[in-house]
Amino acid sequence: MAEVVKMPRMSDTMEEGNIVGWLVKEGDSVEPGDVLAEIETDKATMEFESLWEGVVLHIGVKEGPVPVGGILAVIGEEGEDYKAALAAEESAAPATNNGQAEKEEVTAPTPVAVAPATVEAPVTTADTRIKASPLARNMAKESGINLAAITGTGDNGRIVKRDIESYIKEGPKVAPTTAPKAAPSFNITTSGDNFEDIPLSQMRKVIARRLGESKFSAPHFYLTVEIEMTEAIAARKRINEMADVKVSFNDLVLKAAAVALRQHPNINSSWLGDKIRKNGDINIGVAVAVDEGLLVPVIRHANMKSLSQINEEVKYLAGKAKERKLSPDEMSGNTFTISNLGMFGIEEFTAIINPPDACIMAVGGIIQKPIVKDGEIVVGNMMKVTLSCDHRVVDGATGAKFLNTFRDVLTDPIRLLV
Repeated sequence: MAEVVKMPRMSDTMEEGNIVGWLVKEGDSVEPGDVLAEIETDKATMEFESLWEGVVLHIGVKEGPVPVGGILAVIGEEGEDYKAALAAEESAAPATNNGQAEKEEVTAPTPVAVAPATVEAPVTTADTRIKASPLARNMAKESGINLAAITGTGDNGRIVKRDIESYIKEGPKVAPTTAPKAAPSFNITTSGDNFEDIPLSQMRKVIARRLGESKFSAPHFYLTVEIEMTEAIAARKRINEMADVKVSFNDLVLKAAAVALRQHPNINSSWLGDKIRKNGDINIGVAVAVDEGLLVPVIRHANMKSLSQINEEVKYLAGKAKERKLSPDEMSGNTFTISNLGMFGIEEFTAIINPPDACIMAVGGIIQKPIVKDGEIVVGNMMKVTLSCDHRVVDGATGAKFLNTFRDVLTDPIRLLV
């Protein structure tokens, strides 16, 4: 029996996937484990493997966005009539398609008379290559409208219901019959017409949605401390003289945070809507900048790992992040997050909490400045960190105690070994 292949949910935040390309074509034989297509999710571009054995009878979407649960392909026996199974799946699909399909009420469109100033090309099979919603295609077909004559206003130029209705109401755009006036010979500077519209990637869509929800639903407050890093600098130098793996300041920060989280478990908590979860494992997310935004690979059980282990794991996961090759498991389960912009010359900033964490720590660069030490003015190596807290979970005193412990660990690095 033909198997209808649907878009899987490949990450916990995924609502639609973007077909980058198929590695098989209709008529190809496939087995379980064969890679069918590459799919861009909100977090990575992933290989989509077959779970079925048979022949690719039908590919529904050659490229472009498909909502979770949307039909991708049909696999079955060679020569099998798959259209009945496909029609049954399409008719059973909910109208909202997990909230991603257009929420449109189907109404009978009014036929449109083509203005004599233009010639409407007949509807051809080329329309199937134009991005349009199923409802828009049906409306265009019933009204005798060529989709090629319409500019879509949906995602990635997709033609949707409102575009068809606007075309029916206003008719095609007719070029003016009179020649425009000649442009003046002098230069005119027009502001506002020099721009580029960039379509949203899957990652950017989810960043906008999730961080918007976090910022405007979680009551953020911020605590900042300045840490004298001279002892940490000396400790790092000694470690790197002895060890094969050269640790970074970010490794020291991550390990110090893990030590402090073990002593302040309320910071290592998650807001789950109807309850607060106090996490036993210390899994620290590390924000990694990529071209389209941020990815957050997770260092699991960070408190149980050495500095060299943390260094190697961060490098490995950061490399996969930059190639968009992280798996969902490598980006899930965080209980606390660190965002470090010190390497970009940023002295201080605040970060938006990464749900469902209760806190995120923003780390600035190490800046040399004069400080008072033992009654004398000396050169200090100062680093500012700011803890963003969800006030539904963490109170000010709780956050302050965590930061004090974190500062004590970095100013006396021997505590990293305790």
